[in-house]
Amino acid sequence: MAEAGVSGVVSTFYTYGIVMLIAVLIFAKHWREIFKLPTSIIWLSLAAGWTNLSYILAIIDGEVVRVMLLFYLSPIWTLVLAHFWLKEKTPVTGYIAIATSLLGALIMFHDPQLSSLPMPRNTAEWLALSSGMGFSLSNVITRKSSHLSLLAKSFAVWGGVLVVAVIFVLLFQTPFSAPSAFSSTNWLVMVLIALLLMAATLFVQYGVTQIEATRASVLFLFELVVAAVAAYYLANETMSLNDWVGGGLIVVAAIFAASNHKAVD
Repeated sequence: MAEAGVSGVVSTFYTYGIVMLIAVLIFAKHWREIFKLPTSIIWLSLAAGWTNLSYILAIIDGEVVRVMLLFYLSPIWTLVLAHFWLKEKTPVTGYIAIATSLLGALIMFHDPQLSSLPMPRNTAEWLALSSGMGFSLSNVITRKSSHLSLLAKSFAVWGGVLVVAVIFVLLFQTPFSAPSAFSSTNWLVMVLIALLLMAATLFVQYGVTQIEATRASVLFLFELVVAAVAAYYLANETMSLNDWVGGGLIVVAAIFAASNHKAVD
């Protein structure tokens, strides 16, 4: 899509637009449920919308594995939200997880040539960090909103991405490509991605509804393995020693976060 001169925001808008179109056609008989949805669906839409859009933009412009590792600080944010919002008890392992993950992030951010403070070094990394926070928030809202159906939550995610993308385009005056600007190959790619996103959203919403929010975040860590291999072979990316050490600590922290729920069960 970048080769076609289309920005990540606009590509995201069209892709999720296709998702919504397919979903409406498949689940048209459930349209009456829209008028019965509570206000919590709005917060889920906005949180999930920002999560998906910021993640996509971060992946496009940043180093894949670093972006993924920063995103997967999310189990720690989920742990904090679950403690204060869902009233889930946090044992000692939970506090160890928070400290370990923050230490890992600080090691990853440490670059004396850029700054004396361990901070994200570019916009993509800030987006990745905020995306992980949004993912945690949407997971907790999903867990808390047990009264919402799987389809309602999924529609909220898809619609939220469209809304946030439109807001982003308007705020930053991003050039918006007309549908006629796309080739048949572009449309085929977007349809394929739309089908994968649709399936992924349905699976995620079902899984997060059935199991604890933090444990769900930890299960997503397998994506790091796929991302590391793919980034090495497809994008020729390599990780520095700081990335390996910091990333390792983040993964260890996620395991601690999972054990937090095992101790409570």
